[in-house]
Amino acid sequence: MAEISPDNNKDIKTELSRDLSLFQVTMMGLGMMIGAGVFLGIGNSIYITGPGGVLLTFALNGMLALFTAMSYAELSSAIPKAGGTYNFARIGFGKGISFISGWMEWFASSVAGSMYAVTFSIYTLRYFEQIGMLSWLPPNYSGFLIKFVAVAVALFFIYINYRGASETGKVGALMTISQTAFMIFIGIMGIIVAARDPSRFQNFKPFLPNGWSKLLITMGFTYVAFEGYEVIAQAGDETINPRKNLPKAMLYSVFIVCLTYITVAFATVVAVKAGSTGVTGAPWQWIGSFREKGFGEAVARLIPAGNFLLTLAVIFSSTSALNATIYSATRTSYALGRDGMLPPLFSKISKKRKTPAHALAFTSIIIISLAVFLPIVHVASSASIMFLFLFFVVNIAVIKIRYNMGDELNYGYLSPFFPVFPIAAIILQAALAIWLVKMSIIAWIVAPVWIGLGIVIYFIYSKQHAAEIEGDIRVLEEEEAAPENGEAYRVMIPIANPDNALSLISNTIKLCGKRKARIKLLHMVSVPDQVPLTDARKSITEGREGIVEAMLYLKPRFPITTSIRYGRNVARGIVSAIREKKIDLIIMGWHGKREDQRFNLGSIIDPVVNRSPSDIIILKDCSNKRFKNILIPLYGDYNDIFSLETAAYLLDPDGGKITVLYLYGNTKQHTKQQIESLLADIYDGKLELDLKVSSARDIVRVVVNASRHFDLVVIGIEDRFLTRFGILSSSEIIANQCPAPLALVKCSRKIISWTKRWI
Repeated sequence: MAEISPDNNKDIKTELSRDLSLFQVTMMGLGMMIGAGVFLGIGNSIYITGPGGVLLTFALNGMLALFTAMSYAELSSAIPKAGGTYNFARIGFGKGISFISGWMEWFASSVAGSMYAVTFSIYTLRYFEQIGMLSWLPPNYSGFLIKFVAVAVALFFIYINYRGASETGKVGALMTISQTAFMIFIGIMGIIVAARDPSRFQNFKPFLPNGWSKLLITMGFTYVAFEGYEVIAQAGDETINPRKNLPKAMLYSVFIVCLTYITVAFATVVAVKAGSTGVTGAPWQWIGSFREKGFGEAVARLIPAGNFLLTLAVIFSSTSALNATIYSATRTSYALGRDGMLPPLFSKISKKRKTPAHALAFTSIIIISLAVFLPIVHVASSASIMFLFLFFVVNIAVIKIRYNMGDELNYGYLSPFFPVFPIAAIILQAALAIWLVKMSIIAWIVAPVWIGLGIVIYFIYSKQHAAEIEGDIRVLEEEEAAPENGEAYRVMIPIANPDNALSLISNTIKLCGKRKARIKLLHMVSVPDQVPLTDARKSITEGREGIVEAMLYLKPRFPITTSIRYGRNVARGIVSAIREKKIDLIIMGWHGKREDQRFNLGSIIDPVVNRSPSDIIILKDCSNKRFKNILIPLYGDYNDIFSLETAAYLLDPDGGKITVLYLYGNTKQHTKQQIESLLADIYDGKLELDLKVSSARDIVRVVVNASRHFDLVVIGIEDRFLTRFGILSSSEIIANQCPAPLALVKCSRKIISWTKRWI
C-alpha cells in the first residue's frame, strides 16, 4: 500500500497497480517466445542439421531455457519488483553491473520490439499482395510501406501499454492464445498425417546427416525463439501474489513453448511426402533448400489454406511479442529511473492510468527509430547477444545471492539441485554467445558500442544519483584515525553493546599488541523489515556506548577507527565493511549458544565465517582470563599454523604450556623444533610444548573430554561444503559442547575468498 504523509502531499507515493493474474503473465511470456524466431529457424535448422537435428535443436534449447528460467523464477520469487535482471544484478553485484544490465535489457527488448513490428508489417503486406489488394500501388512501394505499417502497429501497441497493465495483459493474452492455437493445430495435423501415413517417418532418415557438431550452430541461431520468459520478471510490481505466480508463469511458459516447438518441428518434417509433385531429393533436403521459408513451404503442403493460416500465425505471434517487448523495455527503464540510475522523469507514473508513461515514451522512440532507420537483422542479432549476456549475469547472480543472502530473503521458489543448473546454463550460453560472432560480426560491434555508452552514462550521471535500496548497507557515523603510514595490520571488532565490548578488550590487546595493528570498531544497527530504514538513528545509543567503552581501553595502545552502520542484515553489513576496509583480522565474541537450529553457530557468525575474506577469531568465555594451559587440536589443514599463532598470542606471558593434539591419527606434520621456532617468534615467555596424536574416530568426544583439563581450547573451523546446509562440522560440534573457554579460528585464503565472493 502507498505511504501517505498527512503533512506534505509531495510525500504521497504512486505505485503500479496489481492487476495481472497467473494466466495473464504466463501468456505474456508465451507471447514473447512464440515469435518470428521459430518461423525463421525451423527451415534453417533442417538445412544445417537435418530432420532429427531440428527436433534436438529445439529440445536442447528448451532445456537450456529451462535452466535459466529456474534462476529467474527463484530470483523473481524473492525479489518481485519491476526491473527483472536489473534488480537481480543490483542486489547481487551492486550499482555498476546492475545499471549496465538494465541498460542492455532496455535496448535488447526495444530492438526486439522493433523487429517484431517489422515482421508483422512484412507478412501482413505479403498476404495482401497475394490476394491482389495491393496491385494498384506503384512497383517501388514496398520499402516505404513496410516501415509505415511497422510504425503504425508499434504505435497501436504503445497505446495499449499506455492504457495499463490490465489492458496489456488482456490484449497480450488474446493474441497469445490465438498464435499458440495455430501452432498447436499445425503440430496436431502433423501427428495425424504421420499416423495415417507411417511412411512419413522415413523423412527422418538419416536422423543427423551432418553430424552432432552442427547442433551448436542451429541452437545459437534459434535461441532467440526462447527469449521471452524473462519479461515475466518485469511484472513483479503488477502481478497478483508475485512470489508464487511469477515462478509458475516462467516455468509453465517454457514447458508449453518447448513442447509446441518440438511438435511443430515434427509436423514440418512429416508435412512433405517423398516423391510428391515438385519435391526433389529427400523431403528434409527439399524443405531445407528454402532456408528461412522452409517452414512456410512445408505447412502449405500439410494442411489446406496453409499459407493463409501461416500468415495469421505470424501476424498473431509478432503482435503479441511486440506487446510483450514494449512492456518489458518500459518496465526496465522505469526501474532505472525509480532507483536514480536514469533521470527521475523515467519513474513518473501516470495518475490516471497508473503506468510509467514517460518511460514508455522513451522506449517508443527507440522502437520506432530502429524500425525506420536501422537494418533490423544485425541489430536484432545484437539484441540476442545482449539477452545472452543478461542470462549469463542472472545465472551468476542467483548463485551469489543464494550464497550471500539466502538466510534473509523470502523465497517463493527454490531451484532444485542447486547450483548445477545455473552453472550448466552459464557454460552453454557462453558457447552460444561466442557462436553469434560468426552469425553477425556487426552485432559484436553494435553491442559493445551500446554497452560503452551505458558505462559513460553510469559514471557521468548514474553513479552519483543512484538511490539506496533496501539491500544496501548505509553509514550513520564514521570517524577515521590518523592516516596510515606504510602497511598496516587492520583488525575489526564488531561491538554490539558495552558488555560485549568489555569481554573482547583484554584478548584484543593480546592478539594485536605485537602486530602493530590499527583497530576498527564497528557497530551494526539491525533495522527490522517493518521499521523504516530512516529510523535507524533512534537505535544507535547502546552501540555508541559500547564503542566509547572500548576506545577508553584501546585508544592509548592502537590507532582507532569507529563506524556505525545500519541495514536489514547485520552479518552482511559486517562482511561488507570487512571488504570495504580491507580488514586482515576480525575478532568476534560468541555466547556459546545455538539458539536457532538453522545456523551452526549463530545467525551472525555463520554468514561471517562463510563469506569473510579476512582471518577470523571467535572467542567464547575468554574475557579477563589468564591462559596458562592451552589445547590445540589440529586437523592437518590450512588453519593449523593460524591456530598455533593464536594460541601463542593468548598464552600467559609469565609462562605456560601448549598441548598440540593431532586428530584423525595424522602423523606429526611439523617437528617439535619447527613448532617451537614458530612460537618463539611470537611468545617471549617460558614455553612448555607437548605433542600428542589421537587415532580415535570419535574426535568430538576426545576433544570435549580433554578440554576439561585446559584453560583454553584453540581449534580451526573446518571448511566443509555441508556446513552451508546446516550440517555441523566436527569443530562446530566441539564448539557447541566444549566446557572450557574457546577460540575458534579460520585463516583466510585470498584466492578462494575472492572466488566465493564473485562465483
